[in-house]
Amino acid sequence: MQIPPFELERYFARHEFSARYLLSSSDCEALTLEELLRMAGDQNRRLWEGLKLGYTESAGHPRLRQAIADLYRGLGVEDTLVAVPEEGIFLLMHALLKPGDHVVCTFPGYQSLYEIPRALGCRVSQWEPDEANGWQFDPDRLAALLRDDTRLVVVNFPHNPTGALPPAEVFEALIDLLRQRGIYLFCDEMYRGLEIEPAATLPAVCERYERAVTLAGLSKAYGLPGLRIGWLASRDRALVARAAQLKDYTTICASAPSEILAIMALDNREAIVAAQRKRLRANLEELETFMADHADRFDWQRPRGGSICFPGLRRPEGAEAFCRALVQKTGIMLVPATPFQYGDRHVRIGFGRSNFPEVLHRFGDYLRMTDR
Repeated sequence: MQIPPFELERYFARHEFSARYLLSSSDCEALTLEELLRMAGDQNRRLWEGLKLGYTESAGHPRLRQAIADLYRGLGVEDTLVAVPEEGIFLLMHALLKPGDHVVCTFPGYQSLYEIPRALGCRVSQWEPDEANGWQFDPDRLAALLRDDTRLVVVNFPHNPTGALPPAEVFEALIDLLRQRGIYLFCDEMYRGLEIEPAATLPAVCERYERAVTLAGLSKAYGLPGLRIGWLASRDRALVARAAQLKDYTTICASAPSEILAIMALDNREAIVAAQRKRLRANLEELETFMADHADRFDWQRPRGGSICFPGLRRPEGAEAFCRALVQKTGIMLVPATPFQYGDRHVRIGFGRSNFPEVLHRFGDYLRMTDR
């Protein structure tokens, strides 16, 4: 399998652990081990304290899979598969696609969502949003991209990097369109639960469509990316079983400590996600003030979901050169649009971390200094 470098991950590899301040992280504030263990009930505490560090069940710990199934209406344990989130994309694409298939994918986006199908020999069409309309994805544009041989539509809602989230009626129209044609739907729902207005939260696609697959996990809304726990969920049990077979060629099974910690997190999901949402709302207020103060420097569309947004930069040197100078002079890492293969005008801002107001203030100081 020939596949190009993952440009966003290579960018983070260069800067994430060397830059002093991160302004483009897509995850929320990470929990400490102590905080998570403090939430554990007696049963989970016993699981943790008596844990043997051996192999685990390939499809996932039964209690973890049950906790995942409980997140979705109408799904059972056999409709779930525990996997590293990135691994879940890899497994699903290999289980479903073959060379020559046609795939439509939201773009810009997380590179593996469209690069893995290309590497498998699929033809990929990009479904791009309308920036002037709040980065909304027009379903008529999608309909125009579909072909007789379209096998799969890949979406990411809430959307990375723009923060876009379709209205419920557009979401339902999308599902109806694909159901009429028998096309599979794969939705990256890693940011689900981080909607700016909770009432805007969409149903999981695995609940709404028999040929849909949900990708979710603990990395974003739960602030637990270090656990490396995610999952696939679908009512198509044969497809889930095929992905489980392919997992024998990747990780085989999950980390035993991570699975128990993941059970604790899901048992306390309401409290964890509520705390992250509270931080997001406070940080978004800071960001709105910042964008109003710097309206001459940015074109900004307020995000509807997730912990990221994708403003356009009004600078003559381009986003990549601007971000390079920023990290060199201030230690602030900001991701330009180029790793997303989306020109050189936008930057991704992540506002899910607790130190976001401090970093944003330093960023503002830098902008004022460079404009003198």
